[in-house]
Amino acid sequence: MSIGPKQALLAEFAAVARALGSPKRLEMLEHLAQGERGVEALAKRISLSIANVSQHLQQLKRAGLVASRRDGKFVLYRLTDERVVMLMRALFDVGERNLAEVDRILRSHFAERDSLEPVTREELLERTRGGLVTVLDVRPADEFAAAHLPGAVNIPLVELEARLSELDPRQEIVAYCRGPYCVLSFEAVAALRARGFKVRRLQDGLPEWRAAGLPMEQGAASGA
Repeated sequence: MSIGPKQALLAEFAAVARALGSPKRLEMLEHLAQGERGVEALAKRISLSIANVSQHLQQLKRAGLVASRRDGKFVLYRLTDERVVMLMRALFDVGERNLAEVDRILRSHFAERDSLEPVTREELLERTRGGLVTVLDVRPADEFAAAHLPGAVNIPLVELEARLSELDPRQEIVAYCRGPYCVLSFEAVAALRARGFKVRRLQDGLPEWRAAGLPMEQGAASGA
């Protein structure tokens, strides 16, 4: 029995939804939203075998969520476009609004690390133009080099304790990382507040900033 065009379309859209139906694949998309990644690098970041990562990437590629290109002997993967970030944000928003367990996790694991209202993209952009804040990127150096917010200082979370002298305690700091649930910025905010710094967290992360069409910079941190 043949199906009509509407049913055929819904079947294709359902394939996209199935591709999103894995915590590990969502985590992969979060990492790929920072920039291109090879299979080996991605496997190391999310603690999966190369074979498993390859299988997940093929499912994401078939669903049109990621694309790939060959660079010598390596295959690099990336998000197909910024609409994938918007799709993930919509998924997260629905979960936050309608799932009691999501609310419980946010309150018990995230709010306890940072109960202050985060800084919006618009507010941060205005304050950076006025030189009123230090923008702190706590992602790894390779992610920072691929793309970062204008004027951001890169101090990966694992180096924060040893590099506190690089931050001016008299100026407010806004920390950000990979996205709204990236624990790096929550941990950085908690650590800096404990040491007397005035610090807040960006409401989301670099992918959402880029998806909004806001200015970006590339290149390694000075002295890196």
